[in-house]
Amino acid sequence: MNLAERIDSLKLVFLDTAPVIYFVEKNPVFSTKVEPIFSKLDDGSLSAIVSPITLAECLVLPYKISNPGIAQIFSELLVNSESVFFYPMDEVTADKAAELRAHYNITLTDAFQLAVAIQAGCDAFLTNDADLKRVAEISVIVLSELD
Repeated sequence: MNLAERIDSLKLVFLDTAPVIYFVEKNPVFSTKVEPIFSKLDDGSLSAIVSPITLAECLVLPYKISNPGIAQIFSELLVNSESVFFYPMDEVTADKAAELRAHYNITLTDAFQLAVAIQAGCDAFLTNDADLKRVAEISVIVLSELD
């Protein structure tokens, strides 16, 4: 199954860091796989949630290589898009992240990302981390497993 088929019935998806980086940096392997997500975001038929962690992780390389232009592209996409919503983290998110980390033994960063997705009511969590599929509280879509 490809991503377009998988997301057809979704209304709200969480974007983990990797899919965003693949799209912006035009990754030769994955950019075509993530294109359906960003097309649906552009036409308004899908909305996405991102967290401060998504933005921070996306900005590391542009800052490391002193490229403010790429940093601006990430910021515009994640903070100023009409169909992408920047979701804040609070004590409820922290509590859910701790619960997920304790139950699934995942990294704190992943636990926070998943906690935001669950708290925001996302239909799915889009990532390229197959290890996160064991989290039962949300449907996890792994890009490398799609056609």
